[in-house]
Amino acid sequence: MQGQEQQIMVVVGVPTAYADAVMDAIASAGGGVLGNYTHCGYRLEGMGQFKPNEAASPAVGEKNEVNYVPETRIETFCAASRARAVVQAIRAAHPYEEPVIYLVPLLSEDDLP
Repeated sequence: MQGQEQQIMVVVGVPTAYADAVMDAIASAGGGVLGNYTHCGYRLEGMGQFKPNEAASPAVGEKNEVNYVPETRIETFCAASRARAVVQAIRAAHPYEEPVIYLVPLLSEDDLP
């Protein structure tokens, strides 16, 4: 990348009622910023599933059962230097004990052949 910091795609599923709070947390940590815009991202509604074991402390659902929760998948991005802060902000705002957070390095147009 010429003169531009590596960007990271950040993807997280969150119970729909918490989507705004998680996106606000991401933005406050420097994620989802594009020029003069903040809170940039994409949302997709779906169904999350998980099965907590006896040692888990689920925020929703029952232990030892497969649980299904309406979730919003948030797809956004951040500079690599902000990624740790963005992940920490997601964990602080997210209701789940173990949120799944995907971090994927992105190419820039300058990286293309």
